[in-house]
Amino acid sequence: MLSYKFRIYPSKTVQAKLLEHLELCRWLYNRLLSELSLTREKGIKLRRGDTQALIVDLKKHEKPELNGVYSKVLQMINYQLWSNIHALAGLKHNGRKIGKFRFKGQGWFKTINYNQSGFRLEGGKLVLSKIGEIHIKLHREILLALEVISFVWV
Repeated sequence: MLSYKFRIYPSKTVQAKLLEHLELCRWLYNRLLSELSLTREKGIKLRRGDTQALIVDLKKHEKPELNGVYSKVLQMINYQLWSNIHALAGLKHNGRKIGKFRFKGQGWFKTINYNQSGFRLEGGKLVLSKIGEIHIKLHREILLALEVISFVWV
């Protein structure tokens, strides 16, 4: 997969939304991780679909602010967590010593992933669902169809 980096220039209101979404994504990652830990202690084994269903419950009952984040972004948080679990399981299977997952602290969660949908490029703007328009410096032509957009906030 090809990866390009482009500079973005968010307005102050969009920047505030981005930071809010990052904080909600960080909260969700930590909440799913804690749920996995609690159920493992009880001897219950959760699967990826179980944590995916938990996101819907969290949106309804515990954290309605998650409704303000695009659903695919929240699904990618779950995917990221399970990818990390499978990667560590592979390392353990190969004889490496592994520790426990760490909760993400303030400022340690910097990535929002939009896969398949929820974004588009219009001229010199990147339009993200539930966030808004962000001016972007397209210093090169994008030859392939965009399937995934991730951006890291620095």
